[in-house]
Amino acid sequence: MRKLFSLTPITCFFFFFSSFTFCLASSNVTYDRQSLIINGQRKLLISAAIHYPRSVPGMWPSLVQTAKEGGADAIESYVFWNGHELSPGKYSFNGRFDLVKFVKIVQQAGMYMILRIGPFVAAEYNFGGIPVWLHYIPGTVFRTDNEPFKYYMQRFTTLIVNLMKKEKLFASQGGPIILSQVENEYGSYENDYGEGGKRYAMWAAKMAVSQNTGVPWIMCQQFDAPDTVISTCNSFYCDQFTPNTPDKPKIWTENWPGWFKTFGARDPHRPPEDIAFSVARFFQKGGSVHNYYMYHGGTNFGRTSGGPFITTSYDYEAPIDEYGLPRNPKWGHLKELHKAIKLCEHALLNSEPINLSLGPSQEADVYTDSSGACAAFLANSDDKNDKIVVFKNMSYHLPAWSVSILPDCKNVVFNTAKVSSQTSTVEMVPEKLQPSVASHDKGLKALKWEVFKEKAGIWGEADFVINELVDHINAAKDTTDYLWYTTSLIVSEDEEFLKKGRSHPVLLIESKGHALHAFVNQELQGSAYGNGSHPPFKFKNPISLKAGKNEISLLSMTVGLQNAGSFYEFVGAGLTSVQIKGFKNGTVDLSKNSWTYKLGLQGEHLGIYKPDGLNGVNWVSTSEPQEKQPLTWYKAVVDPPPGDEPIGLDMLEMGKGLAWLNGEEIGRYWPRRSSAHLECVKECDYRGKFFPDKCLTGCGEPTQRWYHIPRSWFKPSGNVLVIFEEKGGNPNKIRFSRRKISGACSHIGEDYPLVEHLSQNKDENGNNKKKATVLLKCPENTHINAVKFASFGTPTGTCGSYSIGDCHDPNSTSVVEKVCLNENECAIELTEENFDKGLCPGTSKKLAVEVACS
Repeated sequence: MRKLFSLTPITCFFFFFSSFTFCLASSNVTYDRQSLIINGQRKLLISAAIHYPRSVPGMWPSLVQTAKEGGADAIESYVFWNGHELSPGKYSFNGRFDLVKFVKIVQQAGMYMILRIGPFVAAEYNFGGIPVWLHYIPGTVFRTDNEPFKYYMQRFTTLIVNLMKKEKLFASQGGPIILSQVENEYGSYENDYGEGGKRYAMWAAKMAVSQNTGVPWIMCQQFDAPDTVISTCNSFYCDQFTPNTPDKPKIWTENWPGWFKTFGARDPHRPPEDIAFSVARFFQKGGSVHNYYMYHGGTNFGRTSGGPFITTSYDYEAPIDEYGLPRNPKWGHLKELHKAIKLCEHALLNSEPINLSLGPSQEADVYTDSSGACAAFLANSDDKNDKIVVFKNMSYHLPAWSVSILPDCKNVVFNTAKVSSQTSTVEMVPEKLQPSVASHDKGLKALKWEVFKEKAGIWGEADFVINELVDHINAAKDTTDYLWYTTSLIVSEDEEFLKKGRSHPVLLIESKGHALHAFVNQELQGSAYGNGSHPPFKFKNPISLKAGKNEISLLSMTVGLQNAGSFYEFVGAGLTSVQIKGFKNGTVDLSKNSWTYKLGLQGEHLGIYKPDGLNGVNWVSTSEPQEKQPLTWYKAVVDPPPGDEPIGLDMLEMGKGLAWLNGEEIGRYWPRRSSAHLECVKECDYRGKFFPDKCLTGCGEPTQRWYHIPRSWFKPSGNVLVIFEEKGGNPNKIRFSRRKISGACSHIGEDYPLVEHLSQNKDENGNNKKKATVLLKCPENTHINAVKFASFGTPTGTCGSYSIGDCHDPNSTSVVEKVCLNENECAIELTEENFDKGLCPGTSKKLAVEVACS
């Protein structure tokens, strides 16, 4: 066992955002190969990743509380270097980046904190969380034995550690932080950096430990982690993971319950049954600390998404959705799993497992401690076939790809493949943008848009002129998504393509990424984009040229910078070749022309999306802005949508651009559709190992239609919505949408187990006497106003499309209505008193229910 420090005096904190004081004794955090040990007690910990910059302070308390209600003991977050150190030595810890406030909210909830300082994070975050300015410090190479990088990395790591110490937030000081992480997933890249990589990894560990935080340090995916830090696992499955030395506990820092999305791609899904299977297997095989990455994914506000091409939404199909609502049945199913695992905690952490083979792909792991407590996990890893197994002279049915948990080695309280938690029906309810009308204008009802048109190409003074195509990222240094490349071309009057009926010349462009719009003489000629896997792309479009001088202006765009990979900071973007085909003398190569460059947009430069910059240009007022206008800024003053539900901005009819509300950065919007020719599934099969492309939906649909606007960003009236549209859309179709839980479904069988404390609800034979139960709950301040479907028997289908099967109790609907109508929540037991159990003898029966909430 490793002893990190001794107990120190009691520390007290007063939280200004609460009405009471916490006095917490400092904690002694140690570990051995079985678990973390906090103040002498072994701990089995469930952690939930919530990234503070991907939500807003107004959401933090609710997110943390929802995670706690879901069974989490700890909250995990990276520390986002580029959000805190905006330029060398200039720091920000305000708003979404108020790290201290976030950690104190976790502490207020009575939860632990895992702080992954990094400071490299990857995380699909812009530039992997490292400031772009660091790349331009002479001689800097990221993440290797490089003195400039190590200097700035150590300086920032020390800054964060000292900030946490100052606020007494480490467990050694009475705070919630029990683990810290240095570096991130470096093991896969270390060899690419040669000996410098190995030296760097060892230096990073030594530097971190020297900070004397009094809590252990971890390094995930660091296969050669030194003795002073704990190596951990990141994967969809970590049951077979073994720490790199035998005296370290088995910790899973990232279990991915979903996957991120990229603009123009399909939607990935990971079924709750498979997530539960992976977690149960981890604890079955000796795991002690488990973290969901993500538990709440949140939003890549502004230009913080990386990739490139990572969507503004970072929902991750996590147990808490992007808007802060529990995603059911995933959240509820995992909550029940956590209850079941916690019933086994003492036996799991205080004994060695006995492994028993129950079949070719079936096994049991049994934990029996000195007190006589016994817990067992029965697993069926067959990905196709259910099995009946015999354990301790009793028969158990194990669905394919499932684990049954028996906290007393007898009664199954949870099976990972049997989802008894309700499914919530979630809708995006559209609300037309309502003008914010002054008292003397109460008769005015039409929404007024104000419009400002950008000039294609050079506005103001050129930033530089050079006879070559420059790298976009090196030129802009991520101060903007946009870089104008502008040149001119003289066309002779005798060119054949100028004659009526002749083919237009063709503009050919090659680019390292990420996107571009091509303008000739101020007219948009076309657009082209890369994708998340291969940013380089080609543009090929007919264009209209005139005799004489023609101005060619190419707007290059980045869509988030590279966020991971060996030497990723050297990955470039922007144009590499520009040619025009169709001249009588052959193809004209413009690549070495004299190119004039301009960084960003005029509206950006003037800050016309900010409250203090709104009047920086002459806006033109209109109630019906024209459609398909490229390079156009739109501004409207609107009221907030009614109610208190979360809000999304519906941009389905727009093209691509950026959006703000009251100066707050909503982020990049781009309702880019995935290909309708790709393969999608109608229903996910949870059985078998998951991978990101296993279960995809949304073929031919926009990857992202709605863009989260936190309620806290709205004022009671006078909200200024600003949109910059790059290529043309229909602003009249922009809508707010309220994210609303409008109903619930449940579909469970007679044999579904219930997680109940095993000292209660037993009959004279020691078996659970509580029956399988359908539980339904509507959101607060709403009630069940209709039973849309109810059938006990053999119903088929899924939530929203249930059908009555061959076996059906005709009293099903009246039974459910009697218990549930006009209630906020209800429970219907599958008992003989409620349903005709004699129906269809020999048939396994289920109850399916769908209700509406209002």
